[in-house]
Amino acid sequence: MNHVILIGRLVKDPELRYTPNGQAVVNFMLAVDKGYSKDKKAELQAQGKQTADFIRVVAWNKTAELCGNYLAKGKQCAVTGSMSTGSYKSNSGETHYTTDVVANTVEFLGGASDKPAQNDDYYNPDDFKAIEDDLDIPF
Repeated sequence: MNHVILIGRLVKDPELRYTPNGQAVVNFMLAVDKGYSKDKKAELQAQGKQTADFIRVVAWNKTAELCGNYLAKGKQCAVTGSMSTGSYKSNSGETHYTTDVVANTVEFLGGASDKPAQNDDYYNPDDFKAIEDDLDIPF
């Protein structure tokens, strides 16, 4: 069975493009935490070692368009899909091997933004006043 489930954050903005037949395809890199304890993670970081795996993800069609339009560097998402391996020869004749996750679904996590937007629809903290005593609370 070839089934992958990952949760991570985008390393950089996704790259959305279209094939010559008009099919949408997006590529992005997901940083997936290795799950070390807080102490072990701090120790490894102090040694300059990676505490996350960096996984290449490919999505197609409507999923690709949604990822390209709504994901960005630092955003968190959950990906389900399958592993895909391949190889190619470089101009110098070297064989390079690739491993990607082909996404079936991508779920956006963390809400619309990491920080609330400050706009007219959002509350203004200056509109609130301190309650002098508990008897003023209406419930």
